[in-house]
Amino acid sequence: MSKLPSVSSEKIIKRLIKAGFDYAPIKGRGSHIALVREGIQGEKYLVIIPKRKPVPKGTLISILKQSGMTREEFIKLLE
Repeated sequence: MSKLPSVSSEKIIKRLIKAGFDYAPIKGRGSHIALVREGIQGEKYLVIIPKRKPVPKGTLISILKQSGMTREEFIKLLE
């Protein structure tokens, strides 16, 4: 298993948008950003990203799970 890199929330947001995610409808203001994407079979993925530098490893793993990507896809996206 590859090691997850230390990254900022800005980088994660930019890369997920390039991967097909879009900003979720704004429900308020705060310290988190919500991104959404519809999958091939109609499933919806909602990813919540805190505005932090760097994003903690546990939070990064949570973002990975929410995105529906494999660990390898996610690491390749962040490189």
